[in-house]
Amino acid sequence: MSITDLRPTTPASLHGSAKRRWAALAVLMLPVLLVSIDNTALSFAVPSMSRDLAPSANELLWIIDVYPLVLAALLVTAGSVGDRFGRRRMLLVGGAGFAVVSAAAAFAPSAGWLIAGRAGLGLFGAMLMPATLSLIRNIFTDATERRTAIAVWAAGFSGGAALGPLVGGWLLENYDWSAIFWMAVPVMVPLLMLGPILLPESKDPHPGPVDPIAIAMVTVALGSLVLAVKEAGSGLWSVTLTCAVLGVAAGVGFVRRMLVSPAPMLDVRLFRNRIFSGALAMNLVSVFSLVGFIFFMSQHLQLVAGRTPVQAAVLMLPGLVLTVLFGLAAVVFARRWGTARVIVAGLLLNAAGYLVVAALGSSGALAAILAGYLLLSIGVGMAETLSNDMALSAVPPEKAGAAAAVSETAYEVGAVLGTAVLGTLLGVAYRSGLEIPAGVTDAQADRASASLGGAVEVSEHLAGDTARMLFDSATHAFDHGVLLTASVGAVLSLVAALVARRSLRD
Repeated sequence: MSITDLRPTTPASLHGSAKRRWAALAVLMLPVLLVSIDNTALSFAVPSMSRDLAPSANELLWIIDVYPLVLAALLVTAGSVGDRFGRRRMLLVGGAGFAVVSAAAAFAPSAGWLIAGRAGLGLFGAMLMPATLSLIRNIFTDATERRTAIAVWAAGFSGGAALGPLVGGWLLENYDWSAIFWMAVPVMVPLLMLGPILLPESKDPHPGPVDPIAIAMVTVALGSLVLAVKEAGSGLWSVTLTCAVLGVAAGVGFVRRMLVSPAPMLDVRLFRNRIFSGALAMNLVSVFSLVGFIFFMSQHLQLVAGRTPVQAAVLMLPGLVLTVLFGLAAVVFARRWGTARVIVAGLLLNAAGYLVVAALGSSGALAAILAGYLLLSIGVGMAETLSNDMALSAVPPEKAGAAAAVSETAYEVGAVLGTAVLGTLLGVAYRSGLEIPAGVTDAQADRASASLGGAVEVSEHLAGDTARMLFDSATHAFDHGVLLTASVGAVLSLVAALVARRSLRD
């Protein structure tokens, strides 16, 4: 089926005017930038939230992880529903809900309430992200224009993740952590005003019936598997194994149901195409690398290196510039050297960024982290842009929503793994390396052991040598954890590069 089959619900003038197409893309970039900025800006606000809400180490990870966890669980469902009932409609409902819940989360009185607010944002975020990518797929029918548009989309996503610390740093310098959530309101208002004017409505002209059993299966499968990964480092193996078994069982049931369904909500046969599957895997690894790196980098700059939020954000600004520039340049590189080679090169740069931290972090932690971040920014910009385009170009336009949802699921699972896996390793290494000096109460010791932010806060209320000894021990333990996580990140990126070279070589 071609895009012409969508004409009854798509204004013809939009496809006849390049200005309107690019204006539509500009509107679609609003939720993309907001969601990506929000993710990493919140990570940057960890020290501020630690002081105000006093979360435990597990609650702190949940504040970061619950949003992508819920979002990943619901993306396939949201993409399929958007295919049936209208992608623009799904986008606007998601935008309105995201703004309202984000404003409410700004008033959260405790870590528990903030976790609940983040879960609500995950629900509405699931409506936003597949709609943006699938609308791009249907607006830009020319292959060259589409690749450029997807490059802009991917650069906005990865660039927004890098811009998050700068925005967050400025907000935290002048306001408290709640300002991070207020960002959604002024960004979503233009989307809600301009979206009905510039964005065409599109949907699958021949959708199958809504399958509530399949929706329940895929939601349970994705949610349980991501939760199992997150809980693997908590020591609660019964919970981890239960979630893993439940997720696998629901996933197998979903796949079988889709294979026999005459109108499946997701064509799982697409995964037989190694290019499609390989592109999704590379997208996941790229996001894993970026989010995991920013998680420990933002804390190191503020709590170990002693930079203010704005100073730390300025140090991360070059990474933002490189991510955007090389995301756009990847389109040119792909025409000259081939898409697969550029993706492999990007993954190797991700590995190089982590290797710089692993090799030099003990002797010059700040310089090593900044240098590693620059290399990683270039690699993510190249690999993520092209992997998204490869995955989305492999499907017909009428299935764009479901394919975009799968691509977004890979992105969000990568975000979860970046903080859950590397964050858990960092936390374990930190707690094992922390030495509590004499004169610290049990309550203070528990607080210091929960997170680096907790240790810094406790040291501020201690006197003399005790305060210095606790601070030195905490920062040393944290940096030791960074070396461990950087080593793991480097190995995973190298393995991904080898897999990409094999699976995407044609």
